[in-house]
Amino acid sequence: MSRSAEHADRDWSAADYGQHAGFVVDLAADLVDWLAPPPGERVLDLGCGDGTMSLRLLARDVAVTGVDASPAMVAAACEQGVPAMVLDGHDLATGTAGTGYDAVFSNAALHWMKHDPDAVIAGIKTVLRPGGRVVAEFGATGNIAPIQAALRAEAEARGHDADALDPWFFPTEADYRDRLENAGFSIERIECFERPTDLPSDMADWLTTLARPFVMAFTAGAERDAYVCDVVERLRPELADANGHWHAPYVRLRLIARKPEQD
Repeated sequence: MSRSAEHADRDWSAADYGQHAGFVVDLAADLVDWLAPPPGERVLDLGCGDGTMSLRLLARDVAVTGVDASPAMVAAACEQGVPAMVLDGHDLATGTAGTGYDAVFSNAALHWMKHDPDAVIAGIKTVLRPGGRVVAEFGATGNIAPIQAALRAEAEARGHDADALDPWFFPTEADYRDRLENAGFSIERIECFERPTDLPSDMADWLTTLARPFVMAFTAGAERDAYVCDVVERLRPELADANGHWHAPYVRLRLIARKPEQD
């Protein structure tokens, strides 16, 4: 990812996310049941966003620390009473967020950590205590495939490098299993599944909220609006119904993996 795309990736609006992408948390609510934390566990919420999922952990009397690369999202989390700090997931191994966690929990975040997924896994291992676990859900191969393709095609048509702008890492189940096992984790549960999702608002709102590295590559407002409009029109025949309601073809990877008691 280019430096400009990386910056856009962190330039979130917590208000826009809550309005146009709140379903990302709602549809993964049962991921907390996969974690099944007993009271008092220390949990690192990796990619905590505005802290909405962290609050669900706090309600279970869990000691939560949230980390996110977006200062705006961390500020929103702190306003909700979530202990959170700005930290890129690639930098977990620095120990800035502490170590000895019973679990690392992550929803809809790992697919944004494209630069070096193996470094992220290594960082997760570093912050976990021996025998600790990671419980995560994120985008898998095929996730939002037509949306990603349209964003890339319209960017390339305007002379941009789509590979540099594309912020997402959507692995196969086999690929991510191999990465975890190569890092020394044992897989306790892993599954990939489709989650067709009705969007709460227009596709343009989804794009400006969740595809910012593409959208913000166009610095002139008129050019940006034209780009979003053309992406929307590419997608309309496939993803909008006759009443103008939009859906997105989400594909998710969910897992529980455990760090060994001894390395």
